[in-house]
Amino acid sequence: MSRGPGLAGIRCVRVGSTNPPKLEGVRAALAAYAPDVVVEPVAVSSGVPDQPVGFAEIVAGARRRAEEAARGGACDLAVGYEDGLVEIPGAEGSWFNVGCAAVSDGRRLSLGLSSGFAYPPGCALPAAERREPIGELFDALFRAERGACQGPASALSVGNVGKLTGAVLTRAEYTRHAVLCALPPFLHPHLYGARGASP
Repeated sequence: MSRGPGLAGIRCVRVGSTNPPKLEGVRAALAAYAPDVVVEPVAVSSGVPDQPVGFAEIVAGARRRAEEAARGGACDLAVGYEDGLVEIPGAEGSWFNVGCAAVSDGRRLSLGLSSGFAYPPGCALPAAERREPIGELFDALFRAERGACQGPASALSVGNVGKLTGAVLTRAEYTRHAVLCALPPFLHPHLYGARGASP
């Protein structure tokens, strides 16, 4: 993996996912610094439940995806991204979706978080309590509410956040924000010390 500071020399990035919106988000985040970057999808296991709950599981899933992606072959950076539910008591719809991006160059591992949005209780409660993947629950609830026909899964298109915001904020853009928030230690290594969190 690359050992130099900054991102201008980045050419190959392996991502621990084959999900198109996630890959698009990673590509868009890194292309701002390395326009010729090539993003390679890698099918990996997150090592956490299909429906992560709490920051510990969300972060563990992102880290594991980055680590597994890096093991698959030579690259300059490895990226993992994981979404999950976080409870924020007293908020309108107390279960929020938060995403975490883990970015590693083999020496430094940095984390970044997405913004958060509240899920409707009709899908959030069963997902949190029974660990049912929220994607299918959300799609079923959204279709029932809107009277819509079966379409592509939200996770493979605009995402749940895209459906809830009328496609103003898509899953790819949501992922891009988390990846960008993980990049400052690579852009300014002198401010963050020699190493980030151990890979």
